[in-house]
Amino acid sequence: MVVKRGPTALRPARPSLWNQLFELHPEAPLTIQAQLRAGIVAAIGDGRIPRDRPMPSSRELAQQLGIARNTVVSAYQQLADDGHLIAHDRRGYFVNPAVVAARIQPPAAALDGTATVRDWPARFQLHPSLQRNISKVADWQQYEFPFIYGQFDPSLFPTSEWRSCCQQVLAGDGALDWAQDLFTRDDPLLVEQIRNKVLPLRGVWADTDEVMVTIGAQQALYLLADLLVGEDTEVGVESPGYPDARNIFSLRTRRLRGLPIDAEGLQVGPALDGCQFVYVTPSHQSPTTVTMPVERRLALLRRAAEDDFLVIEDDYEHETTFSGLPNPALKSLDRAGRVIYVGSLSKSFAPGLRLGYIVAPAPLIAELRALRRLMIRHPTAFIQRSFAQFLALGHFDLLHRRLRESHRERARLLAVALAQYAPDIRHPPVHGGSSFWLEGPAWLDTARLAEEARAARILIEPGQVHFFEASPPGHFFRLGFSSIPAQRIGDGIQRLGALIEQQRPTG
Repeated sequence: MVVKRGPTALRPARPSLWNQLFELHPEAPLTIQAQLRAGIVAAIGDGRIPRDRPMPSSRELAQQLGIARNTVVSAYQQLADDGHLIAHDRRGYFVNPAVVAARIQPPAAALDGTATVRDWPARFQLHPSLQRNISKVADWQQYEFPFIYGQFDPSLFPTSEWRSCCQQVLAGDGALDWAQDLFTRDDPLLVEQIRNKVLPLRGVWADTDEVMVTIGAQQALYLLADLLVGEDTEVGVESPGYPDARNIFSLRTRRLRGLPIDAEGLQVGPALDGCQFVYVTPSHQSPTTVTMPVERRLALLRRAAEDDFLVIEDDYEHETTFSGLPNPALKSLDRAGRVIYVGSLSKSFAPGLRLGYIVAPAPLIAELRALRRLMIRHPTAFIQRSFAQFLALGHFDLLHRRLRESHRERARLLAVALAQYAPDIRHPPVHGGSSFWLEGPAWLDTARLAEEARAARILIEPGQVHFFEASPPGHFFRLGFSSIPAQRIGDGIQRLGALIEQQRPTG
């Protein structure tokens, strides 16, 4: 590109502008050229590039930004091809006026400020932000000892395998199948993989019309609550239990009750009287990690038949049993269609993918599909098809074998460190999953401990939020081990043990 230098020639915008507009990061996922193009497009959209001034020459911009000239030339050319810039012979590249004209302009004068809505809380029918819930630290990767639950170790993520599956979906014979609107349907290949590869490992067999894909197990629970639970529906949830399940059901019913847990999971006792739905995590109770034995599972099913209630089974983390031989799901013992089965595909793989499923009788699935259609129509078809490929090619199985080995070793190291540095802390035996549920002495304040630990670059989760009671015990907490490197576990628990010791009463 050549720019005239005569006295009447238009001058590019002042050099300092471009350094202010663009921040290029070599370590970012996007290439430098892609970052530059995105920066120019954003600046055009914000009106920060003058319409009557040429862009700086490729040589000049490359020098200012410290990048190769060819990178700038390619970026300019692609932006011109896409219609963001216009090339004028011997004058350079200018912003396309048509792009600027297409922007919606702000009104010349704002409306009278007295009309501003200020009473939003009075208009809300629900206040989910006021519910007790787990607090997550957004920048947990910056902490040296992240004993948090629900995140994964990037070093174990099968990046190349997942990328390959996505590329196959984009380049296969049905390359654009995933771009269609599926309405109420799911990707048939993913449903097939769930039916033939995932569910049989749990002893569950289902027909195609008995399976529906969801955006994580979380959406599955929300859909079930929306469809089945009314204001006066009696719903029982475990206590301690999963806070999000408790909060989801509490949005629908005023008759929510906490159900007691012991060393074998949910107690089958008087607390179940009058329940119409019971939410349970039998394979890996959340958060205590205990497993419900077969005898109690059968007792729960007998009680469901006698009292005519339905069971919602959340079978999270079943695939990370250290023995590699998980107990059959509660659903596998159900012969009367009383168990609604909820599972997750992405929890241990990549939580951000948000893939789950529901297995239930066909009439219920049909209504759930109709309800889901009103919300989102269906989960992203591209992700569904890519995950189907990931399952079909055996990558999912290999990942879980790796996770089992890694989690088993981390759990062993954590148990040893707790026994050495925090001997007053008790926990159930851990045979799978990715966390420990810990009970400290009655004098331990885990809310305070979490604050002091965070200041020491340690992240833990206080346990109060898991209890149904409004005034829960304060000496329980959870330690996750899926995202902390094994070599840091010992040092982290040693430091945490010192903080616990500081709370010990004197005298």
